[in-house]
Amino acid sequence: MADWTADEMMTVAAARQLRDGTACFVGIGLPSTAANLARATHAPNLVLIYESGCLGAKPDRLPLSIGDGILADTADAVVSVPEVFNYWLQPGRIDVGFLGAAQLDRYGNINTTVVGGDYDAPTVRLPGAGGAPEIAASCGEVVVIVRQDLRTFTERVDFVTSVGYGTGPGDRERLGLRGGGPRVVITDLGVLAPDPVTCELTLTHLHPGVTREQARAATGWDLAVADGLATGAPPTARELAVLRALEATKSDGRRQ
Repeated sequence: MADWTADEMMTVAAARQLRDGTACFVGIGLPSTAANLARATHAPNLVLIYESGCLGAKPDRLPLSIGDGILADTADAVVSVPEVFNYWLQPGRIDVGFLGAAQLDRYGNINTTVVGGDYDAPTVRLPGAGGAPEIAASCGEVVVIVRQDLRTFTERVDFVTSVGYGTGPGDRERLGLRGGGPRVVITDLGVLAPDPVTCELTLTHLHPGVTREQARAATGWDLAVADGLATGAPPTARELAVLRALEATKSDGRRQ
């Protein structure tokens, strides 16, 4: 039996996608956990940028929100929110956008707005867009981290909050989006990447102990599988130790 959980494997796999020295626009939750794990392990020079205006934040615990004081206290600089978007993000100065999703479709479009019904009377109203649409539009590339199940991996998202590849090749260009779009999607089952021709998300790696049948059963469309489907490396002892230490800091933040 593995000595790690599916969520831990997912977070470690996501952290490994972040390269040292790059600038990363980080969302709260799973993206923030993975980004801080990367900075604490293989990418010490990763520049974390949060929507609240904190540039180069170096928190020693996981922030509870973009307004958590630990981000401003440890940042290289704190600027206004309009400056983050107008000067840093929209001109293409940020390498990687790290996003979560409530729904995701085969072309990497993200919904974090409404589920079910219509916009004015949805079954569930979600927290909303925040800066995600601009991150998805303008970052050099996007990494998505999300748990994989039929509720989340849906044939068509109920609302397009953040554009991935739209309806297929050419849509980002037609919409005038500067960034390259989703480069990889990390789930608790494996890793998906867009097909270079069709832009459809394709399963390229499984996490240890997961089968392609499990991944397909957790997907609301006919999931494409790469010919060279591989199994990713399990978490190392160091990755797990650092991740668990970070997770333990959440209660410290709540007490402050």
